Amino acid sequence: MATRPDAGAPPQQRPWPLLVVVAGVVLGLVVSVLGESTWRVGALLVGGALLVGAVERLVLSDRAAGLLQVRGKAFDVAVLGLTGAAVVALALVVPPGR
Repeated sequence: MATRPDAGAPPQQRPWPLLVVVAGVVLGLVVSVLGESTWRVGALLVGGALLVGAVERLVLSDRAAGLLQVRGKAFDVAVLGLTGAAVVALALVVPPGR
C-alpha cells in the first residue's frame, strides 16, 4: 500500500474568511479614530464585520472556514454573533454627545 508524500502534513489553513473579518474590524477602528462624530459608524463596521464572521463560520465547512475555526462551529458562531450583536446594539443605544 503506497502512502501519499503529504500524508503526515497538517492541512493547509485558508486565511480568507478570517482576513475578511479582520479587514472589516480594522476599517471600523480606523473610521472610529478619524473624529468624534465617526465613532458610531466605526463601531457599526466592527460589529458588522463580526456578524459577517459568524455567518461565514455558519455556512462554510470546517475545512473552508480555515483560520476562522477556533472551537466547534456552534461555539464560534455564538461568540462571533453575540459579540457582533452587542457591539452593534451599543453603537445604536449610546446617546449622542453634546
